[in-house]
Amino acid sequence: MGARAGGAERAVEAVFREEHGLLLASLVRRFGDLDLAEEVASEAVEAALVHWPVQGVPARPGAWLLTTARRKAVDRLRRDQVYAARLAALQVETDRSAPAPGADPGAELPDERLQLFFTCAHPALPAPARGALMLRCLAGLTTPEVARAYLVPQATMAQRIVRAKQKIRQARIPFRVPGADELPERLPGVLQVLYSVFTEGYAASSGPELQRPDLTAEAVRLVRILYRLLPTEREVAGLLALMLLVRARQDARTGADGELVLLADQDRSRWDRALIEEGTALVTAALTGGPPGPYAVQAAIAALHDEAPDLETTDWPQIVALYDVLSALAPSPVVALNRAVAVAMRDGAEAGLALLDGLAGEERLRGHHPYHAARGDLLRRLGRGPEAAAAYRRALDMAGTEPERAHLRRMLEAARRPA
Repeated sequence: MGARAGGAERAVEAVFREEHGLLLASLVRRFGDLDLAEEVASEAVEAALVHWPVQGVPARPGAWLLTTARRKAVDRLRRDQVYAARLAALQVETDRSAPAPGADPGAELPDERLQLFFTCAHPALPAPARGALMLRCLAGLTTPEVARAYLVPQATMAQRIVRAKQKIRQARIPFRVPGADELPERLPGVLQVLYSVFTEGYAASSGPELQRPDLTAEAVRLVRILYRLLPTEREVAGLLALMLLVRARQDARTGADGELVLLADQDRSRWDRALIEEGTALVTAALTGGPPGPYAVQAAIAALHDEAPDLETTDWPQIVALYDVLSALAPSPVVALNRAVAVAMRDGAEAGLALLDGLAGEERLRGHHPYHAARGDLLRRLGRGPEAAAAYRRALDMAGTEPERAHLRRMLEAARRPA
């Protein structure tokens, strides 16, 4: 009995993690309340832990959880007079005819996650809450797990999520997929949230670790889901390609002790060739059929890096050309910074430094440590040690993770040594 109970518990955990977004999206669609959906989903999991060790894991466990959660939602709504009007409007009595918890529901769990993507990334929500909601509702992470992902106290994250849910309810944010005329305006917001989650995992903004692989894995998983739901949207393919091509280098970015390893020094045999092949194929799809989008262009740049045997033989002229395209599509100081670094590789440190110095007035770059680190690198290559040291010092003051700070301390020491 103990082994069977343990197997059932593992099955519940696996199903809930894998199908959490499916379950929650279906419940929100049916009852129109995110809090209620989360509560009855949790109650359904508790019921599964009671029934499955005795009755066995059902053939369609996700649908079993959905049926059970719906019944519990109906019971709760019937007991709560505050929801009486909603109960009448939703006509949830029809759910009473659903199969009993021990029965096979006989239907697959409906996939309504696309609506949930757009709800969690709605522009009316505060920006810091959007990624948290995605991880909470679609990835199935607990509030403590989301808090750890963003390195904030659990209480802070719990409050952030609660306020976001209140905003959804009070602003009557609709649980729906935008129409064809709205999609071009709304989809970039969803993609930006997912990319922000990924970049926080790949290049953490603060903390003792350079990377948070679990967070990048969740971001990739969510974009894979979105790509399955929107297979004809080329920018979704572009974002998935970009994530896979960047993630392919993840293991080589840190050494045995967690120290930062720059692209020039990485052991490229450690790059994930399967991810590179998959990402490169997606780049082709993202670039085919019309003008490219920003994620497709960034993915094409990442593919050129991944295909090169070393830094020196990288196709820097093509990378600069792609940054020119990206600058026209989505101009930003960070794009200009990255283009300047590529120009330095193509035309020499002096040319790159001139471009970086031209960006000195950009407010966004003043507190962006990679800008100052890039200036330090180019100044050091030009033999201007004291200026390089000053740039590294500024970067060190701004860097958020300990591996980055350790690397900058090493560079600062090198720049201070006599030539």
